[in-house]
Amino acid sequence: MDTRRQQIASSSLLLSNCPEEVAAPLLRRAVVKRYSRGQILFDHGDPATSVYIVLDGWVKLYRITANGSEAVVGVFTRGHSFGEAVALRNDVYPVASEAATDCEVVLIPSADILSVMHSHPEVCIAILSSTFAHLHSLVAEIEQLKAHTGAQRVAQFLLSLTDQETGSCTVTLPFDKILIAGRIGMKPESLSRAFSRLKTHGVTINQNHAVITDLSHLHDFADDDTGLDGPGRRVSL
Repeated sequence: MDTRRQQIASSSLLLSNCPEEVAAPLLRRAVVKRYSRGQILFDHGDPATSVYIVLDGWVKLYRITANGSEAVVGVFTRGHSFGEAVALRNDVYPVASEAATDCEVVLIPSADILSVMHSHPEVCIAILSSTFAHLHSLVAEIEQLKAHTGAQRVAQFLLSLTDQETGSCTVTLPFDKILIAGRIGMKPESLSRAFSRLKTHGVTINQNHAVITDLSHLHDFADDDTGLDGPGRRVSL
């Protein structure tokens, strides 16, 4: 693993709180793999033997529901880790994982992590921090689903793609619109309506790019907890 990959993996929540003398050996024994878009990393029910850190690209976690539709559980990109909780219990993966784009990931054997947890108890704190971060992310997603309209959720997604707070910018949609819809709990046709509604808030979609004319205004719209579009009228998407 070269220096760039080591830096990305070391900055992940899983390893950022680990002492260097612990993280370095873990990464030396880790495996770097590349996956093409649509390729399966692991399937629902596979033995959970590794923890994953994304080096480049996007990876989605999903389940197939009883009616055959796909429910997106999470989407991860550079520096994000996943699979910690089940891998460290020697359990099976409760979801499937697929490359949403061409991607590169690090696989750290769970046996190696368990070994250093016994010899370096402080590593347990890092694992707990990572697990709690995933939990807080899920809580935030539930809050978005319950307290914000579809257009607001799309706005929040677009804002997550830029570090700018003010001014204008153009962001690249990292994966296809069907996955974006699944990621934020919408149907594709509802996503299209949400994109149309965001035109009045300064957002123009051009293929896989979103042009945002006023980030401050979009932040205000995305964070508005009244859920209203005009006096006393709730938007339904």
